[in-house]
Amino acid sequence: MKVAVVYNDTSSDFYEKKDKKENLNFTPYFEIEEIDPALEYEKIANSLKKSGYDAYTLNIKDNLNLFIEDTKKNKPDVIFNLVELYKDQPRLEMNFTGLLELMNLAYTGAPPLALAICQNKILTKRILKSLGIQTPKFKVIKSRNSQLKINLKYPLIVKPAFEDASVGIDNNSVVYNVDELKKRVEYLFDYLNQPVIVEEFIFGRELNVAVFGDEQMEVLPISEIDFSELPEDYPPIVGFHAKWDPYHITYHKTIPICPAPLEDKIRIKAEKIALKCVKSLGCRDYARVDMRLSKDNKLYVLEVNPNPDLQEDAGFMRSANHANYSYDTTLKMIVDFAYKRKLKMNRNNKERLSNGVIK
Repeated sequence: MKVAVVYNDTSSDFYEKKDKKENLNFTPYFEIEEIDPALEYEKIANSLKKSGYDAYTLNIKDNLNLFIEDTKKNKPDVIFNLVELYKDQPRLEMNFTGLLELMNLAYTGAPPLALAICQNKILTKRILKSLGIQTPKFKVIKSRNSQLKINLKYPLIVKPAFEDASVGIDNNSVVYNVDELKKRVEYLFDYLNQPVIVEEFIFGRELNVAVFGDEQMEVLPISEIDFSELPEDYPPIVGFHAKWDPYHITYHKTIPICPAPLEDKIRIKAEKIALKCVKSLGCRDYARVDMRLSKDNKLYVLEVNPNPDLQEDAGFMRSANHANYSYDTTLKMIVDFAYKRKLKMNRNNKERLSNGVIK
């Protein structure tokens, strides 16, 4: 089987590189390494080769013609879809999967509608609320001139409505009064030019609940983010720098614990909520649901993440490892989900054609 590991990298840095590690004013928890996305994609391809697949990487570089020409030439059986944005627009992620659908190609991960819903945090929260799933109380600020008289309890966290990977979330995202709120809202409109979500900040434990599978889904061991090592002047959140900047203190002081030490009652409830979220929003293959467990033991869903990061040391793979799925096995299974899905769809179409449904 031939697998194309497809991504879109136009060589923009995720973070501002520091000149010397010696300039750090804290003790690193993780080993500091330069982030090179291309190497991570090659690592996935090499892993799939070890599983017996003819795998290769393809960077489309904001050029769909490169992808289309490659499919004509190499005729991959499965696209391992790692395209997360196009022309620097995360909201176009779903459009690439739409192209895969139109080309009748097997591909990994979430379909267009699931990506569209989860990319829109406003819509996601409203759907979750309609399903009886708790999410923090929130208000949408549609323009920078909107009134900021909101019926919410401080502190609040201020987020962009249409981003992922914690873009627009940092140490200043949690606000404690209307002046700080106004300043943060104006900053996000200046920086990202999109509606802003203001929601009540839930103090408590942060849980990452990974869900794995297609027709049969399972919840992997729950991971927790330990904020106890954060300096007092940093809010207990996982912002952009905590995820992507190995030279930032929050990258080293937001420490994962897997499996999370939870009472069985809480763990079972979190698993059920995660499954309901993933199935209701149409995610598949691999996903992650981020929750907060409040001090009074209530679970609030913060985000539903289709196609989360698959780096070996990232949250999803950490949970997979604790479920006894190795890195290589997990990637192979994701490819197999996509291939079997395509075979089933082709079989169903042939049956419909033979029955005269398709003319």
